[in-house]
Formats: sequence, structure tokens, C-alpha cells
Amino acid sequence: MDTHLHHDHKEDHLQSSDMLRDIVIGMADGLTVPFALAAGLSGAVSSSNIIVIAGIAEICAGSIAMGLGGYLAGKTEQDHYASEVKREYYEVENLRHREIEETKEFLPILV
Repeated sequence: MDTHLHHDHKEDHLQSSDMLRDIVIGMADGLTVPFALAAGLSGAVSSSNIIVIAGIAEICAGSIAMGLGGYLAGKTEQDHYASEVKREYYEVENLRHREIEETKEFLPILV
């Protein structure tokens, strides 16, 4: 048997699929409004400079809004998770009998 054919194989997988998805969706959302703004202004304004400046301003404002919204949503989710973990630890320490009954409800096969 050739040992040179058998080697450790390490696969590197993308670990941040949720973040990548959020970036792609955020970019799609962020680009929709500036194009709509430019299309609307092009019919109302004769100067292309105003349209470009308004589009750039919208991209900046949209980026700040989308970034802040994403940050706050993630922070809220982390805070909620931390409070739930804290509550569960409290219940395990102080209300053990209730936690045992709750576990039996979720895992009836083990009883």
C-alpha cells in the first residue's frame, strides 16, 4: 500500500455564510434606493451634477442606516441570548425540580 497517497486532508469551508448573506442582501437593498432616486430625479432635474451628488449622498446615508440597523439587530440578538442563558442557569440552580420536569417534556424518550 502506498502511504504517500494517504495524507491528512483538511477542508476549509466558509464559516461566515450568515455574514456573507447579510452583506449581499444589504448591498442589494442599499443599491436599490440610489438607482430609484437617480431615475426619479432625472425626470425632474436638468443638471446631471445634482443627480450624481444626490445619488452619492443617498449611498452614504443608506450605508450608515443599513450598517447601524444590522449592528443593532445583531447586538439585540446577542443580548437576548445572554439573558436567556442567564435565566436558564438560574433555573437550573434554584428551580431544579422544574427544570427536570421541563426536560422530561422535551425528551420523553429518555424517561
